[in-house]
Amino acid sequence: MEVILTKNVDKLGNAGDVVKVKPGYGRNYLIPRGLALLATRGNIAQHDHHRRAIARELERVRAEHQKLADQLRGISVSIARKVGKDDKLFGSVGVRDIAEALETQKVSIDKRLIQLPEAIRTVGAHEVVVRFAGDIEATIKVTVVGI
Repeated sequence: MEVILTKNVDKLGNAGDVVKVKPGYGRNYLIPRGLALLATRGNIAQHDHHRRAIARELERVRAEHQKLADQLRGISVSIARKVGKDDKLFGSVGVRDIAEALETQKVSIDKRLIQLPEAIRTVGAHEVVVRFAGDIEATIKVTVVGI
């Protein structure tokens, strides 16, 4: 099944791309969520007409992401947690905790943008990547302090 992507979809393509997907994925996920249109002749012709508008919108979003990444580059957050023996945490620090700590500094980002391979379970300073788009990312410093 061929579909025209209306928004960027991770590991599939960018807005405006015509991609081939399995029928169930297109019919049950992409099309109902407004991420894609069925690639018919009429939709392809109409989409070519709207491609410039989509390009302008993507450029606006990209500029916004770049501005937010520049704002995040110098930020460091501190999160306090209970610790036990050997400076190990009771529990862990995850992406939601980091997003909430950024909110206290008046920086609002979606927690899905924070790239944390595994939860932080030790006290100390950790580097965390916030990835906005393919090449726009910022590294923040997260310091976990024991109580």
